[in-house]
Amino acid sequence: MKVRRHLHNGCSSGCVAAIGNFDGMHKGHQAILAQLKQEASHLKLPSTVVLFEPQPSEFFDSTDAPARLMNLHEKLAFLATQSIDTVLCIRFNESMANCEAAAFIQTVLCETLEAKTVLTGADFCFGQGRKGNVALLQTVGSEKNFDVKVLPDYVDEKGERISSTRIRHLLQKGDLPGASVLLSRDYTLSGRVIEGHQRGRSINVPTANISLKRPRSPILGVYAVEVLGLEKPFKGVANVGNRPTVDGTRCLLEVHLFDFNRDIYHQHLNVRFLKKLRDEKRFDSFDALTTQIWQDIESARAFFKD
Repeated sequence: MKVRRHLHNGCSSGCVAAIGNFDGMHKGHQAILAQLKQEASHLKLPSTVVLFEPQPSEFFDSTDAPARLMNLHEKLAFLATQSIDTVLCIRFNESMANCEAAAFIQTVLCETLEAKTVLTGADFCFGQGRKGNVALLQTVGSEKNFDVKVLPDYVDEKGERISSTRIRHLLQKGDLPGASVLLSRDYTLSGRVIEGHQRGRSINVPTANISLKRPRSPILGVYAVEVLGLEKPFKGVANVGNRPTVDGTRCLLEVHLFDFNRDIYHQHLNVRFLKKLRDEKRFDSFDALTTQIWQDIESARAFFKD
């Protein structure tokens, strides 16, 4: 899979393109990717996914934008498993925010991608002030000789729309099984292990600290987890949050692996969240926090024994 980050270097063979945030890569997104590959195969053209980074909502309001289900690395890692040929990752900056809708179509779809077919959802809006919509895409497409396929919402067996917003709500409630159904897999966060203050080692509970690389986390609290990325999967307990007891200033993922004590700095880990044990809270002292940590470890071990 090729990842392109610049406009204006066109692909003379053309492509079939799908545009969106694809946050979470849930079942609805997977249906779009399946349709994308089918169309590309039919036309004998490369399949291309168009992403924006940061996501437009984060550019306009970084403090109040919806919590991302996936950072860019996680999106690309997932797409690499889906036999997608190319990803065009467009930097969403002031210039892109001010780009008129017609100019976006000309620059991105016509000149950069030379798209022959464009797949998108019915509510897709783009361009300055979100003035561009599917109707404009279809009008310009007929003029510029590319097709526009508007894909219906993907719904579950109850007829309810599957969306990133719905998954965020389930995660915030601690309903990991419900989120897993809509994602078709367990919810996972990933990242590289960074150096911390080693407070865990002082109480014989070493942790792998992982920077989440997103403004906000969609989940907060303490969880039973499984960690992938080492020589084998390891079970453990994880805290996601700002660590209020020790006056933390940023959201961090801290994972204690059971029966494991090795230096794994800079390793890239995938942490699968299996059960929420409790919300994050501030304790009156580090001793009180320590007592709770050991209780969390026992709760997580009990979960894995069931």
